Amino acid sequence: MKKEKYLISRIIAGVIDYSIVLTLTCIYIFTFGEKNELGEYSVNGLKAIPIFIFWFFYFCVIESTLNSTLGNYLMKLKPVDLNTEKNIDFKQSFLRHLLDPIDMSLFGLVGIIIIKNSPESQRLGDLLAKTKVIKLTE
Repeated sequence: MKKEKYLISRIIAGVIDYSIVLTLTCIYIFTFGEKNELGEYSVNGLKAIPIFIFWFFYFCVIESTLNSTLGNYLMKLKPVDLNTEKNIDFKQSFLRHLLDPIDMSLFGLVGIIIIKNSPESQRLGDLLAKTKVIKLTE
């Protein structure tokens, strides 16, 4: 029996989550960044730390405590432990998102290819964290 991959739902959830993170990152950079001679804004040094803290909080802390990011919640998706299908812990959430830059490469094509070819529909981050994503029933 072929397993459901929930690919469209996962893509939409990722777009929602990263839209939130990127929007707030841009607001932060325009508010606290410095403009260079080309008119571009950037933050450097200690001013860049809040960007990483927000990413960490949004993906790792929220996902491991509320069992879902906003995107996954809206799409009725939930990351679970691969073997037990119980809620993931903080370490698993961190590992899942540590490899997001690779999974999101080429507009998410890398993650999509890995999901389509993984027996448990896992992204690279899920493979590392030993997690998978399930669809919640109504």
